[in-house]
Amino acid sequence: MQSLTRASVFGIFLAGIGLSGNAAAQVSPEGDPGQGKVLFQQSCAICHADSSGPGDAVIEKQGPSLVGLLGRRAASNPGFNYTPALTGSGLTWDAPTLDHFLANPGTAVPGTSMPVSVASAKDRADLIAYLSTLKAPANPPPAAPAASAPTAPSTDAGDWHHAAPGVQHHLTLADLPAPYSTISSGNGPKVVKQPAGATLSVPPGFTVQLYASGLSNPRVLRLAPNGDIFLAETAAKRIRVLRAADGAATPSENQIFAENLDRPFGIAFYPPGAHPQWIYVANNNAVVRFAYHNGDLKASGPAQVIVPKLTDSHGGHSTRDVAFSPDGKRMFISVGSGSNVAETMSKKSVDDAHQWEAVHGRGAGWDAETNRADILVTDPEGHQPLHTFATGIRNGVGIAVDPTTGELWTSTNERDSLGDNLVPDYITHVKEGGYYGWPWYYLGNHEDPRHAGERPDLAGQAIVPDVLLQAHSASLEMTFYPPTATGPAAFPAEYHGDIFAALHGSWNRNSRTGYKVIRVRLDHGVATGEYDDFLTGFVVDERSVWGRPVGVAVAHDGALLISEDGNGTIWRVAYAGH
Repeated sequence: MQSLTRASVFGIFLAGIGLSGNAAAQVSPEGDPGQGKVLFQQSCAICHADSSGPGDAVIEKQGPSLVGLLGRRAASNPGFNYTPALTGSGLTWDAPTLDHFLANPGTAVPGTSMPVSVASAKDRADLIAYLSTLKAPANPPPAAPAASAPTAPSTDAGDWHHAAPGVQHHLTLADLPAPYSTISSGNGPKVVKQPAGATLSVPPGFTVQLYASGLSNPRVLRLAPNGDIFLAETAAKRIRVLRAADGAATPSENQIFAENLDRPFGIAFYPPGAHPQWIYVANNNAVVRFAYHNGDLKASGPAQVIVPKLTDSHGGHSTRDVAFSPDGKRMFISVGSGSNVAETMSKKSVDDAHQWEAVHGRGAGWDAETNRADILVTDPEGHQPLHTFATGIRNGVGIAVDPTTGELWTSTNERDSLGDNLVPDYITHVKEGGYYGWPWYYLGNHEDPRHAGERPDLAGQAIVPDVLLQAHSASLEMTFYPPTATGPAAFPAEYHGDIFAALHGSWNRNSRTGYKVIRVRLDHGVATGEYDDFLTGFVVDERSVWGRPVGVAVAHDGALLISEDGNGTIWRVAYAGH
């Protein structure tokens, strides 16, 4: 994940600054480094290291190491890719500068990707105080030379060199390597502008073209019953709506529907059917709704809070999705974990764990992982107590209900740091009361070595997902292609009822993978375990990409729309072979 789908609130900030070198800290006297360390573990550790490895080696994670910060120029850490806004800011990170940035990132550095401010001055002071203690080694190892573009195709069958429309994949449990079979890599991409001559590829008979550009961190796409296209611009804290006539190459209307939200992501219309009365938005730690009638381009009133709080913890995976059961009686909310693999969660005896699970569900986490790595459920009014529908789903970024069977499905980011090919991401239908393994097990009865022996009672209890995806692909949003789709751009009947999913792309893999849209094959609502590459071409070379797919939705005319947050665009795939 990785993306906002895997970054913590502070992690996003820290991924955008220089994080190495010796520091002469200027720390507010009230800052408590002990409290700052707790805050770091809760909010930053999923993406960033706060110590060095053996021989002062840099520990690679999605974001740069935090060892040595204050006193360094912004965006100066070797080997890490920074936003142009940070690179050109000219800032040097001392305590007042960091405090100013965290209090209002967009004012301190216009154009930064940091989506939220840190309102509490005490939290800012504590975090800065802790960062000041992370001293760089006196004799750091030399920075690795920048990789150059490969001159020959990779031999890694799972990487981007071999991606092309129609390439088929079918991973099984027999394909899983042992943990640590390869070194865990920190290989985040450099996002560049679309190079001259770079194009996207789709299967024969289809066309792909730019649909909208100039968007700010476009994430989830959802279609209103009347065909309007709703888009979450998460970092900009708003929901946008686009309108286009059937067959049109670009929208005719482009409006802000609602703004000043808290990292909005999931969008759903209620009640199900042709005439919704509400549009629900999943914020980072709440679910709100706006009164809605078909055709509204602007919210007619303020947000109504339905679920005021999802979790007591902060940081970690920040995306939340929302969906409704076909009968409209249940609201599902996905909440990702606060960590990679519950590294700081306390240990419980089996008996104590069973007492916890009696209330929270089998395999549910506790401490800062309470109500995390789960799909939660309540009623659309939020009257019923929020409780777990399924557990052990590390980061179910996307959820969707199959229009044919009524089953809930999820597109899930699995854990990192076990090697290039562990642990596969997955797409699966979700069983009520089901346990999917995190953090103790993965993909059935495979015990995570970092929790060896802790939960023998859960051996054999984790459900094996329906469709295993190449590890570290970062599967984000998913959608079902309507079984009755019609319109000038509608796909052939063989695609109807299948799933399309966006793979945001890898960072924890030596050779890049993902950065594409896939088709997941279903047979009468049952997954075959197979998936095909559908849209490819966003990768430039081993270092650079020009697009990172996030959202997928089927337009009123049958076209498939794809959002990508690397360059802020939406693409339209239509079938032209009628």
